[in-house]
Amino acid sequence: MSGAARLLSTSLTAGNDVPEVVGGDGVWFELASGQRVVDASNTAAPLGHGHPAIVEAIRRAATAPVVNEGWGWRERELAADDLAGIAFEGEDWVGAVRFFVSASEANDAALALCQALTGRAPLVTRERAYHGGAGLAREVTVQPQWHGGLSSASGVAPTPRLATVHELPAPTSARVTGHADPTAGNEWLVDARKALAESAAVILDYSQGGVYHSPAYQDRVATLAAEAGAYWIADETVTGFGRVGGWFQFQQGTARPDLVTLGKCMSAGGAAAGAVVLSTRVLDRLAGSSWQSYSTYRAHPVAMAAVRAHLATSSASKLYLRAKDLDAAMLTRMHEVARRHPSVARIDGRGLHWTVELSGPDWRTWQGGEANPIATQVAARALMAGALIATSGEQTSLFVAPPLIVSDAELDLIFDALHQGLELADELTSST
Repeated sequence: MSGAARLLSTSLTAGNDVPEVVGGDGVWFELASGQRVVDASNTAAPLGHGHPAIVEAIRRAATAPVVNEGWGWRERELAADDLAGIAFEGEDWVGAVRFFVSASEANDAALALCQALTGRAPLVTRERAYHGGAGLAREVTVQPQWHGGLSSASGVAPTPRLATVHELPAPTSARVTGHADPTAGNEWLVDARKALAESAAVILDYSQGGVYHSPAYQDRVATLAAEAGAYWIADETVTGFGRVGGWFQFQQGTARPDLVTLGKCMSAGGAAAGAVVLSTRVLDRLAGSSWQSYSTYRAHPVAMAAVRAHLATSSASKLYLRAKDLDAAMLTRMHEVARRHPSVARIDGRGLHWTVELSGPDWRTWQGGEANPIATQVAARALMAGALIATSGEQTSLFVAPPLIVSDAELDLIFDALHQGLELADELTSST
C-alpha cells in the first residue's frame, strides 16, 4: 500500500513527534527539517559521527568475506588482543574475550554461562536495572517500563518470566541533589546474602535508571557474591570506553569482576558489537569443556575493524580520559541546573553521563501510556533550542550524554537548551 508507514516505532522520547535524522558529523545531527542540532545524548558514538578512523576501517573491512564465528579470522584474534591489551591494560586477571552482536546478547550468554557453571537458576541484579531486551538479559531488566512488555494508558502488561530474579537495593543517593543512600547501612545485607546464596550470578551496571553507584557499593556486592559462590558480572555497556572517565567504571573500586560485558560504544557506532571478557578464574573453570554457543554475525569483520579503530584512536588521543577531565565542570553545571529549576527533583551522574529527574510520578508507580509525558515536552523544547536530549521513555527522566569529543562551546549550547526545556517543566509543575 503506497504511502503506508511500515515501521513500528519505539522512541526513547516516548512521544509521537520523533525528529528525523538525515545526517551527522562530529557531535552534530542534521534533521530532515534542515536544522542542525547537537547530539547531546548518544552513548553509542563516543568519537562522534563519521569519525575518519572509523569510516576508513569500515571501508577496508567491507571487502572482507562473510566469515562466521565458526571459522578462523585473524582480525578477530587481533581485536581480542587489542581489547585486552589496550582497554584492560594492567588487568592481569583477564583471561579471554568472546565477541557478540550486542550487549543484550552478551549479557544473556554470560548469565546462562554462570547458571551452567554453578547449577543454580536464580539471578541477582539491583533495583531499577537495565541489561537488555533478550533472554536472561531481559529478565534482569527490572525497570517495569523497560522490560519489553506493553505499556498503555491501562498500565504495563506483565510478561512471562524466564528466571527468578532477586533485586538488591540501589544506592540512589545523588551527587547534585544529595538524596539519602538506602545502602549506606547494613540492613539490606541479610537479604542480599540470602539471595546470592541461591543464585548463579549478580550483574551490576553503573548508570541505568539514573543510578551511579560508588566503588564501595560495587566492592561490597562483589565480596558478598564471592562468599556465596555466585559470579559477579560488571555490565559496562554504557560506562565503558571512557564515558565516565577511564576505560571502565569497575576500575574505580578494588574488586575485580568474574566477567565484564560490553557493547553499545565499543565499536564507536561503526557496527553492532558486544563482548564478554572472562577472568582467568572463569577460564580455568571452562578447562576441558566448550562454551557451546554460536552465531553467524558475532565478530563480523566490519565490527572487528571498527572496534580496533576505536581502541587505537581513543588510546592515542587519550580520549578515554576526557570525561574524567570534564567531570568537575559538569558537576558545577548540574548544580546550576538544580538551583535554577524547581521542577528538578534529582540529578546524578559521572563524567559525561548524567540523569536529570523531574518532579512527577515515581518510576515505581508510573505505568506509561501518557500521550505527552513532561520529559518528552522538555526534550522537544530543548530540540527547538538546538540540542537533542533523550528521555528514558518514562515521564520524568532526561539523559545528558554527548560524544566524548564535545567542545566547551558545544557543552554551553547543550546546557542553554536544557535550561530552556526545563523552564517549560517549571511552568508545568507549578500549575499542578
